[in-house]
Amino acid sequence: MGKVVYWLSDSEWARIEPLLPRGRRGAHRVDDRRVISGIVYMLRAGAPWRNCPAVYGPYTTVYNRFNRWSRQGIWLGMFEALTGKSPVISTASIDSTHVRAHRCAAGGKGGPSNRRSRSRAVGVRASSTR
Repeated sequence: MGKVVYWLSDSEWARIEPLLPRGRRGAHRVDDRRVISGIVYMLRAGAPWRNCPAVYGPYTTVYNRFNRWSRQGIWLGMFEALTGKSPVISTASIDSTHVRAHRCAAGGKGGPSNRRSRSRAVGVRASSTR
């Protein structure tokens, strides 16, 4: 069974192509449309970047382009161009209630014990004392 690959449609590509950075120096640039399709595929799949299908290009290119464009804020512009909505929410409410517990709190003795030892309860002297 072959993997299903995801490619951007012509209309989607026409909306986001002007937002991409141009004029970078360095190694020969891999096709942006193929790399963006790979990024979308990997984000939808939720798989590790190393499992990126070869049809999208080297996984290191896909990963590095995603990180670089995230730092530059390019993905926010692409999202808005594709959906027509801003990805930034103006108001939000988050409940941050939490209770901290020690890492051993789930098991263990359960605190100090007021029970007398068996030998003292019977009235026998403990063997460790004279």
